[in-house]
Amino acid sequence: MTVVLAGVGADSTNLGTLGPLYDDGRFEYIPIPEKTSETSERETLGSWTLQHDDRVAADLTTRIEPQPVRGGVETVTGDALENWPLHHDPNFAALTYGEHRTSGYLSRLSALESGDVVGFYAGLRRPDGERAHRYLIGYFTVDRVDVLSPDTPAAERANVLAAHSDNAHAKRARGGELYLADKSVVFIDGREPGGLFDRHPIRLSEYEVKPGNERAQYYLRDEIAAAWTITEGGENMMYKPAYRCDCTGEAFRRLVGPLENRTADDAAIGCSTAP
Repeated sequence: MTVVLAGVGADSTNLGTLGPLYDDGRFEYIPIPEKTSETSERETLGSWTLQHDDRVAADLTTRIEPQPVRGGVETVTGDALENWPLHHDPNFAALTYGEHRTSGYLSRLSALESGDVVGFYAGLRRPDGERAHRYLIGYFTVDRVDVLSPDTPAAERANVLAAHSDNAHAKRARGGELYLADKSVVFIDGREPGGLFDRHPIRLSEYEVKPGNERAQYYLRDEIAAAWTITEGGENMMYKPAYRCDCTGEAFRRLVGPLENRTADDAAIGCSTAP
């Protein structure tokens, strides 16, 4: 039994901004923009309504540069920006998540088994301009894991895509081929307990200058690494590493607290007594 933490959500490299974290502990999860307009995903930057104010995701930026678009870099603005699809991944409503990133993601996620947990963290920023941090925003319990590689036979690939039809990687597949046909993709379907926290995400990062460095960077908090027994992923959080936690799903859920009716104490590691 194990837990893997995955960095997700809009940030300065794709949307040009971070989701807001409000003073009362509520926050916004905003998926990244899709790399291609060729997808069956219906959610767009103009349709993704923020939960806690009257804006949509498109109101948070003026331009995006999905890569690659037609083999290069194209700026998307105006009406095209509002109509640009989201890469809705993870999809907390459908409890599905797909990933093609290497550097630990594919290997750690592919090793998950039914009953394990995948947790999700994102960059959030308070509206008053206080420094942004990485926060755990939710999780789900693993139900099924499938991996497609460039060598997967066509019939098997079609079956896996059909089994994960709500997943963003399946939605942008065309003619039975993945959007990035030269990459492997792991598909994870979840089951309850799982979902987004309703408020009070858990801060995972510190922003500091480590000995030997000249500039401050984001690092994993020592308290988090110890409490969750993080054994893989390193301490530098600048590029959203995949973390492996050597603890059971049950222990992890107890540590992070409930999904709903969260209090500030639930965001303090070691304070939760939730089952």
